[in-house]
Amino acid sequence: MPGNKYNGNSISTHIPTRVERLLRERELREQRKSGRASYSNEVIDNHRGAQVSENGPRFREGDNSGFAYVEQYSEEAAAASALVEGCETQDGRPFRQRLLVVANRLPVSAVRRGEDSWSLEISAGGLVTALLGVKEFEARWIGWAGVNVPDEIGQKALTKALAEKRCIPVFLDEEIVHQYYNGYCNNILWPLFHYLGLPQEDRLATTRSFQSQFAAYKKANQMFADVVNAHYEEGDVVWCHDYHLMYLPECLKKHNTKMKVGWFLHTPFPSSEIHRTLPSRSELLRSVLAADLVGFHTYDYARHFVSACTRILGLEGTPEGVEDQGRLTRVAAFPIGIDSDRFIRALELPQVQEHINELKDRFSGRKVMLGVDRLDMIKGIPQKILAFEKFLEENPSWRDKVVLLQIAVPTRTDVPEYQKLTSQVHEIVGRINGRFGTLTAVPIHHLDRSLDFHALCALYAVTDVALVTSLRDGMNLVSYEFVACQDAKKGVLILSEFAGAAQSLGAGAILVNPWNITEVAASIGQALNMPAEEREKRHRHNFHHVTTHTAQEWAETFVSELNDTVVEAQLRTSKVPPELPQNDAMEHYLQSSNRLLILGFNATLTEPVDTPGSRGDQIKEMELKLHPELKEPLTALCNDPKTTVVVLSGSDRHVLDKNFEEYDMWLAAENGMFLRHTKGKWMTTMPEHLNMEWVDSVKHVFEYFTERTPRSHFDFRDTLLVWNYKYADVEFGRLQARDMLQHLWTGPISNASVDVVQGSRSVEVRAVGVTKGAAIDRILGEIVHSKSMTTPIDYVLCIGHFVGKDEDVYTFFEPELPSDVTSITRSKATEGPRLSAERRASASRSGAKSSQTKTQRSMPATDRRTDNNHSSGSLRRRPSPEKNSWSVLDLKGDNYFSCAVGRTRTSARYLVSSSDDVVSFLHRLANAS
Repeated sequence: MPGNKYNGNSISTHIPTRVERLLRERELREQRKSGRASYSNEVIDNHRGAQVSENGPRFREGDNSGFAYVEQYSEEAAAASALVEGCETQDGRPFRQRLLVVANRLPVSAVRRGEDSWSLEISAGGLVTALLGVKEFEARWIGWAGVNVPDEIGQKALTKALAEKRCIPVFLDEEIVHQYYNGYCNNILWPLFHYLGLPQEDRLATTRSFQSQFAAYKKANQMFADVVNAHYEEGDVVWCHDYHLMYLPECLKKHNTKMKVGWFLHTPFPSSEIHRTLPSRSELLRSVLAADLVGFHTYDYARHFVSACTRILGLEGTPEGVEDQGRLTRVAAFPIGIDSDRFIRALELPQVQEHINELKDRFSGRKVMLGVDRLDMIKGIPQKILAFEKFLEENPSWRDKVVLLQIAVPTRTDVPEYQKLTSQVHEIVGRINGRFGTLTAVPIHHLDRSLDFHALCALYAVTDVALVTSLRDGMNLVSYEFVACQDAKKGVLILSEFAGAAQSLGAGAILVNPWNITEVAASIGQALNMPAEEREKRHRHNFHHVTTHTAQEWAETFVSELNDTVVEAQLRTSKVPPELPQNDAMEHYLQSSNRLLILGFNATLTEPVDTPGSRGDQIKEMELKLHPELKEPLTALCNDPKTTVVVLSGSDRHVLDKNFEEYDMWLAAENGMFLRHTKGKWMTTMPEHLNMEWVDSVKHVFEYFTERTPRSHFDFRDTLLVWNYKYADVEFGRLQARDMLQHLWTGPISNASVDVVQGSRSVEVRAVGVTKGAAIDRILGEIVHSKSMTTPIDYVLCIGHFVGKDEDVYTFFEPELPSDVTSITRSKATEGPRLSAERRASASRSGAKSSQTKTQRSMPATDRRTDNNHSSGSLRRRPSPEKNSWSVLDLKGDNYFSCAVGRTRTSARYLVSSSDDVVSFLHRLANAS
């Protein structure tokens, strides 16, 4: 960091890059797998008594895809953490890092048998059982047990019983469950994330208002956070799951900023145009961004999330994630898998072989098509059945040679929309069976119930064509389960392109648009008539993916990336300056006798326009106004005879006059090119031969792009032009800025002496050498002459929200000598307090200088031009003032405080978050003095 020797940021040792660390970690994982088999079998045997009833309920997608019931993190995570935390291992073995898996529901079914007695059964299905195979985490599962336990005796007994299963309960009362789970989660977030839109007002009224549901949602998330905080131990990894807990990462980080927090969404994340309809859109996005790592099933969902953060919150999207003032939340895709070995082993069991033989006899001579879905609007069951009907219409020869088995697991049977869907499906099935069935056979076998695990595996094994027609699905693991059970038969998978699995299994599957009934019907014909050789090739590709991208691999990858993301974040934050030490700054302020306060204006002394939860106000931002709470402290500071206040801004003179004319201070407009005391007239500090011939041509370009870019605007000033597209569409604004820069460089400014300064959402063109740091020596010379100073300035506070080009004002004042150097060398009366051209040129760089240069800085009395009418045409040169004979600055290291407002990438020594913090600090200074 240039000119900043006080932040201790130098790192001499080589730190491996993120990719280097992750590649090494992957290599170590592969090496361990070869020796894992015996240990794996042992652990599975130990768990078998506490494992699952295969008849347990299958999760819904979004409750469903379940979560990793996982057990311990790996040695390379320890190595990665040791880079920063200095962790050590004992006897060469990795330390035991715990994983706290936080989900809405615990992976158990609890039934109360008595006042202090509970019966527990771990639920099968989803990923709960699948991830029992992961051996590299010491896991604890935190969630709601699914039952209301109002009495303390029952809560203690259930907590004790769950502890044996490594589960920790969160106790939610019935009202919270109704508002939080049935209301906000299932009635608001779930439909929105699946592109079904928000409920209309009449539906909202049936489950209370949106506001009360969101309040309950936040309250429930805080209750989860309280339980996590109570059981958290230093070094734990906290893995939050799904849309039920979007508010949880922020709750956890508020309690402990060093906690490692990851969040994973098991449903789709909608496009920003859908998400922006959510009333609590910004609050939820910011809460999720508090996590260190945010994971999704597919790149599309991750891209939608980053886009929402960019368009709704105005943050910067990067290839790695979302950046907010230097803090990076990593966003990545982690496609989930299944425990494929569990399905492959199950096919060898006698009871499964018996099922397979029964099914083969039952459907002998007919091709078997299979659909396994929850009976839900997003699963596309009506579309699937209608496509099958169209296939039978167009292919009469197949009517007695194919059968569709549709397993439709009932869900939310008390909701009218789901009841209507059930009736619709039954009606279509009845019509088709009546139309194409015979006395001995029907084309569709429809079951409104779930199957046990062994029966399901057998059904997968005898299927010729699996049909997945989801209208919108986070992943859809049925397709994975089908492929895992098909190594013998090599059946064909027809897969909706709107399922997340399409991005993983798309090469081997036949992808379809489920809304296009004709296309799906044609795909059924293609699958049934596919040659064996092609089926073999397609199956081999998908089978390899399913058996290598397992649920265990998914969990290991996510947690290793989370650990490494924390390492990367710690390396990044080591380069961020600390918060302004207000007490130290005040103490040195009171001990000094001649103080200089240099204050920026925009985003420093103005009222914040963009605050969390509020909409940015373009008109308010364009019309800069002084923060309403600054009048009293500014007046007190300006009236202090020991203090000189300078407002140094890129704004034009009219804006500064309007806001500061009542104060006794100095105003430096247009980056210091114009200067006046509020009791005097404007003068210019511009170099005498500054070339401004480029202004008109650049102005025409800015006008053109302003017309073409809605909600953009540009400011025309005497020495610079600024085009701002902060409130334009983010992507369009960036494209326009890129086009503008290409045009400028190849045309109007190709041979001009100008600097182009790119802000986060702005493009600025100014004359070469026009910076705040370059102007500060001329400004100080004028102030010293005007005030007839006889003592050196011994305290400088410089606060501003400056672009990188103007941060040379921070480094200008950096003392290069230790703070015990106090001598002040007097100059001859004839020499004056000049600063040589070489001295000025190097003022913004840190480096060795002569001892006299390090001891003091002498400022030149600059040539000035006055301006009576605020018109550059009326500026004229004035005679140089008499020269002084003393050193202007007597700064010690502890008496200089440079501070950036809201910018973590800065050469300033310190940070403050916003202009509100600046106002608060100036209040303290004013009261103390």
